[in-house]
Amino acid sequence: MARPMWTGVLTFGLVTVPVALYTATQSHDVHFHQLQRGTSDRVRNKRVNERTGKEVEYADIVKGYEVTEGEYVIVEPDELERISPGRSRTIDIAGFVDLADVDPIFFDRTYYLGPRGKEYQKVYALLVEALEHAGKAGLAMFAMRGKEYLTAVRSENGLLELHTMHFADEVRDPRSEIGDLPEKVDLTPQEVRTAEQLIGMLAIEWKPDEWHDTYEEQVKKLVEDKLAGREIAVSAGPAPEATNVIDLMDALRRSLETARKGEPAHAPEKGRRADRSQDARAGRSPKPTGGKKSTATEGGTARSSKRAGATGKQQLSGLTKAELYQRATDLDIPHRSTMTRDELQEALEHAGRPRRKAS
Repeated sequence: MARPMWTGVLTFGLVTVPVALYTATQSHDVHFHQLQRGTSDRVRNKRVNERTGKEVEYADIVKGYEVTEGEYVIVEPDELERISPGRSRTIDIAGFVDLADVDPIFFDRTYYLGPRGKEYQKVYALLVEALEHAGKAGLAMFAMRGKEYLTAVRSENGLLELHTMHFADEVRDPRSEIGDLPEKVDLTPQEVRTAEQLIGMLAIEWKPDEWHDTYEEQVKKLVEDKLAGREIAVSAGPAPEATNVIDLMDALRRSLETARKGEPAHAPEKGRRADRSQDARAGRSPKPTGGKKSTATEGGTARSSKRAGATGKQQLSGLTKAELYQRATDLDIPHRSTMTRDELQEALEHAGRPRRKAS
């Protein structure tokens, strides 16, 4: 069991429940040390006076707020310590808001809140159930590690989650940050309907386990290959071209046609029912969607159709690495997450070659 990073009390109204705070996410980034080229010598950072070039002891370092160039207001560490919010002992919910009213841009980090003892499980479960049914989140100010946070407590999957949030003045105004946002664009009803149809065709179920940090996997493979004395060749697919406004409808129609064929994305079960009926009447086997396995009666035909559609050197050479990876996932090609783009193409070509039947 993980150790809590904070313990205290959660209160709303006159109801109080002792809780513990746990980290909800973790990073799998690959970490490197800095070495001098040609050696195994570590490179270290030192605190150096930029005028004298001499190293400065940590105890001799103070903080300075720059007023004008070269002029600072000096602040001592103990002065900051005296005004620090310290450590909250209570998460006192000030009020509840509708989750639908909170823009996701305000959410920062996520933590789990658990009851601190079996004797508090009923009160904890009550708040979990009530928040879930109400669709609301409790807002509270919370101090931790010398910093004060705005937080939201919500119910999710049978437990409480605490989200640290950005304050309003920390969220940038997109109109002042982005120069080319459209003000008023005339769109025809046909363009809107076609775009909505395309979105529906490409709709998939949210399955977080199917999404991976392929860059991290490639970094690990690079290290393994270099350790074994192998070099890895990296190639990138062609960059996509921007859609010309004049060709917008043509691009939408071709995208719909590509989506119907399952290249490169597959439509979900609901969005493909009508197309499957037409495919059945035409004597064609539909492609399985969303990475799901088909039934025993459909599996062989669908897999053969997919394998035939996935192959062809000329066809595959025009796909990006992400599109090749999606096809490799559909075909359940092993070790696909460690492959380069060229290796993915070669594996797909190999998967599409006809196999001899055992006599």
